[in-house]
Amino acid sequence: MSKQQIQTLKGFRDFLPAEKRQRDFVASKIIEIFEQFGFQPLETPTLEYASLLLGKYGDEADKLVYNFKDRGGREVALRYDQTVPTARVLAQYQNQLPRYFRRYQIQNVFRADKPQIGRYREFAQCDIDIFGSTSPLADAEIIACTYFSFINVGFKNIKLKINDRQVLFTALKTFVTDEVNIFSIIQSVDKLDKLSAEDVMLELTKKGLTTENAKSALEKIAQAKISNNLAEIIKLSQQLGVLEKDLVFTSTLARGLNYYTGMIFEVILPEYGSGSCGGGGRYDKLINQLGGVDIPAVGIAFGFDRTVEAATQLGLIPTDKVGTQVLVTVFDEKLQINSVQAATKLRQAGIKTELYPAIDSMSKQFKKADQANIPYAIVIGEEEIASNQVSLKNLKTGDQEIMSIDEVINKLV
Repeated sequence: MSKQQIQTLKGFRDFLPAEKRQRDFVASKIIEIFEQFGFQPLETPTLEYASLLLGKYGDEADKLVYNFKDRGGREVALRYDQTVPTARVLAQYQNQLPRYFRRYQIQNVFRADKPQIGRYREFAQCDIDIFGSTSPLADAEIIACTYFSFINVGFKNIKLKINDRQVLFTALKTFVTDEVNIFSIIQSVDKLDKLSAEDVMLELTKKGLTTENAKSALEKIAQAKISNNLAEIIKLSQQLGVLEKDLVFTSTLARGLNYYTGMIFEVILPEYGSGSCGGGGRYDKLINQLGGVDIPAVGIAFGFDRTVEAATQLGLIPTDKVGTQVLVTVFDEKLQINSVQAATKLRQAGIKTELYPAIDSMSKQFKKADQANIPYAIVIGEEEIASNQVSLKNLKTGDQEIMSIDEVINKLV
């Protein structure tokens, strides 16, 4: 096997135990709030028919969809996001799902994108959506649930940039031409947080706008005022507990995907410098486009990988009691049964316990625990058995205590 065959593809990653535990911690804190807000779990397949996905995101995004023919000659595609597949679920199972269905979903999505810091070809998305309601209260629920999810992970500084697609449509409709439609203009405007105004103007002129119209379009967006609908959503969000200072009306926020119809927003963590950690909004027509069923919807996709990265950088993920708490060593073959009994009792008490699976020297067993970041080791030799006790060794300090297994449990629980 070549060296190339024993490494991951570019843009794809393995997660070794320490990193996987970080991800699991963040997911658990987020799901805790999702459940608190009444959202229900959902999963969809990794593969969908290509026709379901293509044409829903815009021409530029369509280029990032992994699509191919399967062995049956069917045109299929890897899941690009979770919104379109969920819209398919709504259309397919409309008679089985409750009215005002609210779901959460954490699964991997795939983008044929250029890998860079914070951007991968396979990454996890974490979505919540409310279906069936056009009320501003549904929008506010999505905003509030998002906000408190990030708070529950431990973030102290959270900004929600918010806008209304109708603000954009109103501001930009006079600049639409036969060559450049409204969505193409919005896709360029969406890059204002990454590119300068001059670069965005240049992109618009390359698409077909005159230099004067490109400049006027950006000026008109910058001067746009908050809509009545968005003002109501913001008011309700504040009543649900979102702080006024953390909701930031941003008239240039565009969200490049074509299917948004109303409120749009993004999650910014100012202390983390690698882009937004989530984005979403209202998309009332997508499910109708997919299945001919008129089901309005509002939701958000968290940038789960970025959220984990931000939480790690800011030291929000605890290291104590996250992984295995204690390694029970095996002194020798004759005393192996005593180690087995001790490990069983610790596990029954809810303590995360690893039992060393071989007969090795104590130094090798301690080294194994150190490599796995296990803080404690238990040694049960002849002297410990004679006194009906065990030795508990703190592998960070080297301190060792003789105590009963019940005392060990009280110390580690």
